[in-house]
Amino acid sequence: MPSTRLVTLLGNTVRHQRHLRQLTQCELAEAAKVSQAAVARIESGSRAPSVAVLEALLAAMDVQLVVDVEPLDAHLDARIAELAARPIVERIAGLDLDRLLDQLPDVPQVLTGCTAALLQGAPVPVDAPEIALRWQDSKEFTRWLEANYGQRWNARWGEFGGIWLEPEEPGEHRWSTRHGEIRAVMCDELPETIQVRHGGRDYRVVPLAELELTEPRAAELLRRQRARLPTTEG
Repeated sequence: MPSTRLVTLLGNTVRHQRHLRQLTQCELAEAAKVSQAAVARIESGSRAPSVAVLEALLAAMDVQLVVDVEPLDAHLDARIAELAARPIVERIAGLDLDRLLDQLPDVPQVLTGCTAALLQGAPVPVDAPEIALRWQDSKEFTRWLEANYGQRWNARWGEFGGIWLEPEEPGEHRWSTRHGEIRAVMCDELPETIQVRHGGRDYRVVPLAELELTEPRAAELLRRQRARLPTTEG
């Protein structure tokens, strides 16, 4: 049976989380009490995991599934087409990115996810600016959130709330602040970056090739955007 888009995304998510923890399929299977063959089929997209198995695999890696919705693919394609027709300077201005970056705490950080893709010219939707931060800087980031009326996104409630600001607490790394919404990717070391320049400002961004390996949502949108490009016959 061919993989559906959701089955592929779930498989990619399991594989991505396993790679982050430097686990083999056998090690993950043993921790989750499933077979290695099951892990392989789920990661390849050839098998749709049951909810129980998926939860066991993620729990074995100390994470949990967050369910969200997005526009149907037709609407998503229309949004990509709309963005492609607009100059990149307009797309960046729509994020109000510079104002947020100027207010962030003075700790090492880079732009990642769909934000990094947009700054490199990809016409992908960006819900909120996305930054990568080191875990060692999480306490300073938390202090900044507290000082700027941060509210943490709670996927279970489907809204922002006033609890669990700290990145160490379980849940999505997404906050609303008085300077706008922000998403964070917490990591031990910042990824390699390249520098791009727009409107007289330099931005440190994760390259597109790396985004496709490490950021599932950005990778999916980049694949959709490429699929829309006209093919050339030579």
